[in-house]
Amino acid sequence: MTKSSITQTKRIQKIDKKSVHLPLRPEARSSQWRVYAVFFLFIAASLVMIFKLFSLQVLKGDYYEAMARGQQVSLKEDQALRGDILLLDSSFPLTQVKTKNVIYVFPSKIEPQQYEAEAKSLAEILGEKTEDWFFALQKGEAIKKEVTDVQREAFQERKLDSVILEKTKARFYPQKDFASHVIGFVGTEGVGQYGLEGYYDDLLRGDSTISQTGRSPLGYLTSLEPEEEKQQKGAELWLTLDYKIQYLAEKLLKQAKADWQIDSGQIIVQDPSTGKILAMANYPSFDPNDYGNQNDFDIFLNKALQTTFEPGSIFKPVTMAAGLEEGLVTPETTYEDTGSVNVGGPSIYNFAKHIFGVCDMTMVLKQSINTGVVLVESKLGGERFLRYVSKFGFFDKTGIDLQGEVCSENKTLKNGYPRDFATASFGQGIEATPLQMVQSFSIIANKGKLMKPYIVAKIVKPDGQEIITQPKVVREVISEKTADQLSWMLEKVVSEGSGRKAKIQGYQISGKTGTAQVIVNGRYSEDNTTQSFLGFFPSDNPRAVVLVKLDNPKNSLEAGSSATPIGREMIKNMIDLWQIPPTEPVSD
Repeated sequence: MTKSSITQTKRIQKIDKKSVHLPLRPEARSSQWRVYAVFFLFIAASLVMIFKLFSLQVLKGDYYEAMARGQQVSLKEDQALRGDILLLDSSFPLTQVKTKNVIYVFPSKIEPQQYEAEAKSLAEILGEKTEDWFFALQKGEAIKKEVTDVQREAFQERKLDSVILEKTKARFYPQKDFASHVIGFVGTEGVGQYGLEGYYDDLLRGDSTISQTGRSPLGYLTSLEPEEEKQQKGAELWLTLDYKIQYLAEKLLKQAKADWQIDSGQIIVQDPSTGKILAMANYPSFDPNDYGNQNDFDIFLNKALQTTFEPGSIFKPVTMAAGLEEGLVTPETTYEDTGSVNVGGPSIYNFAKHIFGVCDMTMVLKQSINTGVVLVESKLGGERFLRYVSKFGFFDKTGIDLQGEVCSENKTLKNGYPRDFATASFGQGIEATPLQMVQSFSIIANKGKLMKPYIVAKIVKPDGQEIITQPKVVREVISEKTADQLSWMLEKVVSEGSGRKAKIQGYQISGKTGTAQVIVNGRYSEDNTTQSFLGFFPSDNPRAVVLVKLDNPKNSLEAGSSATPIGREMIKNMIDLWQIPPTEPVSD
């Protein structure tokens, strides 16, 4: 190889070694950057996706899960099972929870051309008229109806498009009309009405809970029933009512309807030393299971505390108590009765215009002499008389724990003339509830102290906490001395006077009868009367105050022949029930 060839070869090798370091052409350089850009975009997109997944599943996972579940699950407020109402002295529950079958009919779920066929099916299952259901469907409004187990099975078999079935928990009253005015009832909206159901509605209802109701992919409900173990229950009420005394009171009022054709009637029994109500009966009564079929809403009123009346002569002891307390009269104070008295306006007469001659205050009560208590009121004067009427509680509600208590303001009496005070002294022209009258005698029986009446002995909350009702003294109205004097005077009414038909051999009973005319068309009626007996026993250590009030008894001129024998029957049964020994010799 020549020298020139060798030199040429070395030049070529040197050029090849340097060629790898030469810059690329513009086209090649652009292609390489595109690869890098795609790679970096892929990495960025991956990071964004990872962050999004992290955000969805971790940071906002609960939120989106709730949204997803919301399309499949509905939240439903479930009311707690209503608390029971029970008696302290009896195993008989007054209320229970009963499972009911309910159908909901939705006309919107079917086409109008299906109404006739659907109405026919509904009528066949329910035993009702097809045309009634046809018209109901045409209205287009949802319908709720209770059905029997047999009817429920029929609906399950038919699978009607417009019908949804549900089982619900409902209030049930196993004793039917027993103490119905005291208990009240629960309306269709689940709200307590009247009586205890109304007064203690919040406690009985308890706290609601939230349950889940599933939905199918098409949006239909898959379950309408809350889980049983999650349902709460309201508080329990334990009552002061005595089952046997309440039962007897209701029985005697029904008998009074048969014997005297009364329009209505009430019997109340109270423990004067505590204020406990042992019985509160009304006639006519009602079945709270069937309240919806009552046409006369007045039947739901508890007339023992939701209506007022002019009490008549059972009010006379209140006037006498005021006179004794003020020292204006004593049981032995005398005056001469001429059969009438004039204090302005028409003369005031005794019942049947009897004239008794010289009488003492004990005889005034024994024979129920109007002129005698008018004399006591005149000694008191209008202002002082009204003060005692107020102290005895006739201008205020008693505060008993029952819904809807009323009281009269007695405005006419407060703004009245001397004659108005005079007639009020023997119970005419003054209004009171039967419960207020019971309270007035409880004051006398309880040595002059007024106790607040109550009917719930204890409340048991869902957590087991017990709230015991404690007897409460409202005020002292009269002295013990006055109360003792009046008790003795009223004992004479039963043993020797107008209340003789309440007498029970061997026992001292204090009481007073009352026959009051009723205002009809603006005037006192000669035929329509309220006849009452109000008393307590035993006279020296009273266990109970008893009121028997009969509204418009027929073929009875006075309470001595109608209400008084019923009072005796009530007292006799309580003496036997409580095994009270006689305090006087019993002759054979």
